[in-house]
Amino acid sequence: MSDPISLNVGGQVYTTTLGTLTKFQDSMLGAMFKGELPLLKDDKGNYFIDRDGKIFRHILNYLRSSCLDLPIGFTEMPLLKREADFYQIRPLLDEIGQQEGHDVVGACSRSAVLSVDVNCQDRVLHFNWKRAPENYELYTCSVRLLTANVFCTSCAVVELLCRAFTYWTSGGAVSPLPLEGEPCYLRLEWTPRPPELTLEQYNKHRYRQLKAPCGREIRDSRGLVEEMLKVALAQGFRVDSIFPDHSDILNCSSLRFVRYCTN
Repeated sequence: MSDPISLNVGGQVYTTTLGTLTKFQDSMLGAMFKGELPLLKDDKGNYFIDRDGKIFRHILNYLRSSCLDLPIGFTEMPLLKREADFYQIRPLLDEIGQQEGHDVVGACSRSAVLSVDVNCQDRVLHFNWKRAPENYELYTCSVRLLTANVFCTSCAVVELLCRAFTYWTSGGAVSPLPLEGEPCYLRLEWTPRPPELTLEQYNKHRYRQLKAPCGREIRDSRGLVEEMLKVALAQGFRVDSIFPDHSDILNCSSLRFVRYCTN
């Protein structure tokens, strides 16, 4: 393997040096380009990595300079963190953690409006359960499809919520992301697994669980409202309006928070 080296990362081609890619010997890239892990090549001879090509720009720049220089208004910190974790670049993960901390402090000092709308739909699911090689039984169960539409005038608060909640799928834990091109919007969609639904069928329908910052599974809209209250109040918000019954906040379908700058 000789310099320079061309990489095709998710369709984006980058050119760099072996020294840059192996700067952190214990990272995934270090292992790849020291020959400890197998490498693929595309039809043009570029080394191929099936990851996010756009975000790799920031990974590569960090390897070159040891500095995390992000553009103003950068809204893909959760995705960058996920990619840095995949490549196992520990110093970069530490730097991301520090910047996240600065963002939270800055976000807490600005006025903002936060709204949360929760919706629940019950759906009847029919499926065949294989009890024996030639013995199938028809089962019916009800599943609950939950959604929460979140909007905040502060993008930093939306990023904080993305880090606070976690999806659990058949492929492992995944952080939610803001809507593409809409950094102030977050849509959470999840389906708790009822006891009568087999894990195989649950995964077959690509359902996913949602877990709170403490790791507790959120099984209904009430649980989501509880966690939103905890996060919002901790960030200096206060409840402004509740719908439909202002006296029953935990069973509401719509919440609005406001935060006024103290400066």
